[in-house]
Amino acid sequence: MKSKLTVYNTLSRKKEEFTPIDDQVIGMYVCGPTVYGDAHLGHAKSYVSFDLIYRYLLHIYPRVKYVQNITDVGHLTDDADEGDDKIAKQSRLEKVDPMAVVEKYMHNYFRDMDALNVKRADIYPRPSGHIQEQVESIQTLIDKGFAYEANGSVYFDVSKYDESFDYGKLSGRTIEQLLEGAANRELSGQSDKKNPFDFALWKKAEPSHLMQWNSPWGKGYPGWHIECTVMSQKYLGENFDIHGGGLENAFPHHECEIAQAEALTSKSFANYWLHNNMVTINGQKMGKSLGNGIFCHELFTGDNFQLDRAYSPMTVRFFILQSHYRSTLDFSNEALDAASKGLGRLQDAVLKLDELVAVADGKEEVAEWIESLYSAMNDDFNSPIAIAQLFEGAKLINSVADGKKQINQENLDKLKKAFKDFYFDILGLEIEGKAEVDNEVTDELMQLIIQFRQAAKEERDYATADKIRDKLKEMKIVIKDHKDGASWEYED
Repeated sequence: MKSKLTVYNTLSRKKEEFTPIDDQVIGMYVCGPTVYGDAHLGHAKSYVSFDLIYRYLLHIYPRVKYVQNITDVGHLTDDADEGDDKIAKQSRLEKVDPMAVVEKYMHNYFRDMDALNVKRADIYPRPSGHIQEQVESIQTLIDKGFAYEANGSVYFDVSKYDESFDYGKLSGRTIEQLLEGAANRELSGQSDKKNPFDFALWKKAEPSHLMQWNSPWGKGYPGWHIECTVMSQKYLGENFDIHGGGLENAFPHHECEIAQAEALTSKSFANYWLHNNMVTINGQKMGKSLGNGIFCHELFTGDNFQLDRAYSPMTVRFFILQSHYRSTLDFSNEALDAASKGLGRLQDAVLKLDELVAVADGKEEVAEWIESLYSAMNDDFNSPIAIAQLFEGAKLINSVADGKKQINQENLDKLKKAFKDFYFDILGLEIEGKAEVDNEVTDELMQLIIQFRQAAKEERDYATADKIRDKLKEMKIVIKDHKDGASWEYED
């Protein structure tokens, strides 16, 4: 492997060569879901993207310590300091305890991520299990003069922090811009803050609030931002390699994480900040308010008005990987159909690999092709280019299988290893059953056979129609007649 891994660091706004703190153990923290609802296509984009990054790091380094939080308290409906707790709000809608909501949707999250073959992180910490650590960190910030208590809540003093550090270095926002933004909108519930851009470390809980804990400042609950700072540093140390998450969380969430961490330790927090981009639906931003969201389980069943049919989890994963993690992913049925066909072609190539026969004087070389795969992934985890190179490898596999090209045993072994390493271990794709993979040629041939059979029935040539049906049944293919035509499927 000639090239070295470079990553786009949001902190520096450029690609940098990745230099780990300890090349034996890479530390990576990724903001996980707030579990108040089922995972949707946006979640799939985010966690498949970071799964790709995790898998590639595992491929080139001895160990990766991967931490992904599960937010179960403190994430308010405005994603800042106002509004209702998202989980408490859902618990009232469902008329169950907040932690019952957490358990239900956490289970569903893992169900959907498992279907997408997303590898489990090493640790999934939850804020409710780390209240004491958060209280201690908040008290330290108060003692250092970076936080203040007001009416039972505690806020981070951004202006005080900015005197010694650089608030806004991740997002590029300045204190002046934040003040201008505050002046252009009416802020409710901000009277306890010294400045409107200060943010909550601890929120006072009203007696009716469903989730609250004791603290030196009274009953309350932690702010969303302090949760990730405390949990990432607990499991990865004060300074670690990679912090990841959605681009929409760069401000304020990740900006606030940095401020808290640096104020606590006077050290750099995460060295590399990686952010995945969002999902659009036919060019339009996906969101609940627009009514165009698609849950993962709906993708797998086809049970959504925007879906023409069900798509297998591997088709969805492959569709996501065809887009760079920092690029916007635009959903359409046509794009998923194309992904299904492309995946089918790669899967066919994988299945042919072990049947290939080497020739002693075979001339085909694969070293340059293998280097192209690593060059793609070393260029900020460029999965679309890596996939394009796999298709080039598939062409070679097909040519060798057809006898058009010859390869010796050494190069054949290298071809098999690299193709399988990238298909299975790095891209995380799996071989699916015949009924799950849309093979364009097979389907077109079957539609033609169905037409011939229908023509025979219309001519009252039932013997021919039955013969076609019976012959297909011997091949484990079932024809199903409907009022408006016929369909086919593989027999279970």
